[in-house]
Amino acid sequence: MGTSFTEWVSSVSNLVWGAPLLILLVGTGIYLTIRLGFIQITKLPYALKLAFTKQEDSKQSEGDISHFQALMTALAATVGTGNIVGVATAVVLGGPGAIVWMWLSGLFGMATKYAEAILAVKYRVVDEKGQMAGGPMYYLERGLKQKWLGVLFAAFASIAAFGIGNGVQTNSVALAMKSTFDVPLYVTGIVLMVATGGVILGGVKSIGKVVSFFVPFMIFFYVGSGLLILIMNYDLIPAAFSTIFSSTFSNEAITGGAIGAAIRYGVARGVFSNEAGLGSAPIAAAAAKTDFPGRQALVSMTQVFLDTILVCSMTGLTLVMGGKIGTGLEGVELTTASFEVFLGPTGKYIVTIGLVLFAFSTVLGWSYYGEKSIYYLFGQKSIVPYRVVFVLVAGLGAMTTNLNMVWAISDVFNGLMAIPNLIGLLGLSGVVIAETRLFREQLKKEQANRNAS
Repeated sequence: MGTSFTEWVSSVSNLVWGAPLLILLVGTGIYLTIRLGFIQITKLPYALKLAFTKQEDSKQSEGDISHFQALMTALAATVGTGNIVGVATAVVLGGPGAIVWMWLSGLFGMATKYAEAILAVKYRVVDEKGQMAGGPMYYLERGLKQKWLGVLFAAFASIAAFGIGNGVQTNSVALAMKSTFDVPLYVTGIVLMVATGGVILGGVKSIGKVVSFFVPFMIFFYVGSGLLILIMNYDLIPAAFSTIFSSTFSNEAITGGAIGAAIRYGVARGVFSNEAGLGSAPIAAAAAKTDFPGRQALVSMTQVFLDTILVCSMTGLTLVMGGKIGTGLEGVELTTASFEVFLGPTGKYIVTIGLVLFAFSTVLGWSYYGEKSIYYLFGQKSIVPYRVVFVLVAGLGAMTTNLNMVWAISDVFNGLMAIPNLIGLLGLSGVVIAETRLFREQLKKEQANRNAS
């Protein structure tokens, strides 16, 4: 009975994450890219400067956390197992050419992420505790005037938070610690419960402070190791790019149907990694201190660039250079073996520690997403019970040996989140364009003032 139900849920998951949703996700990104004049390219340098430069809060700035803390909270949730396991899965199922489609999904996803954030800030509200609350549920209700869609999104997000955002992440941590360091599952579970509770019980400001230190460290640790591999083996990089592009656009790939698999898995894993269009990250963006929605939207846009263009690319190049694709290895085992080709036994520890850090950061980021979704549905009284249950699930997930059912169910709700969110993005695209126009005028004024001074 359990097996048949799991298979049924897996079939539903495949249906939800099928071609229609992937086309809608990427299509929305392409549509917004055109309407916004390729803003993800023209404004990327300024966006990165905004993200990593301390900003002085103006009198007009409202919010709970800084631009940087909002970005780190969102990155905490998105830079996760997808960057290590998801990329490996994509190249196994779709070939090295899947990396190209991952890049393209990231490029157009930057415009989607920009639009999500601009709407999140514009339609956010102040709750009874004086803190910001925002995200798709609020712009669906207050902007699109369709509260039922907001309720649907919040319900899907709150359920997904316990699965993909919690239990399956802590389970990945526990299994990795068991495999590499022989740490018992229950020990990892207890440590994760204490660590998770210690951070999320303090709310978004506590999460923002922790991840603003934690996330840059974990990214530099993993990416730094990958960059070391690329630098030490720079002579292999041209051949790796050649393999990636030839397996995408060669006659054999096109006539043999391989390009279809590359598109499917490249786009799917790219979206799974950066979450552009799913509606999760704008919940964090809504908490940022900012005077214009467009300013935080540019910062949020860099999240996809860092996640997919930087972190996933580094993993993908290492996989192709390592020569282990097609040997029967999958997921984290493939990534580990590829790192070991260049770094020896140290490679295993780097991937394991990277996986642990990425997974734990995802738990912290998604705890906030789930909390705000529960708050939208049931109000302030639901916050403390939610946090307690979330901490317990973190521990139970780590101590469970089989989470296939949880993976399948949470994957379904993760995909269902995207549907009302994309409806909102398309329906409110005119608002996104109008807010962007206002912000561009503001930037011109700021530049004129700098020139005058």
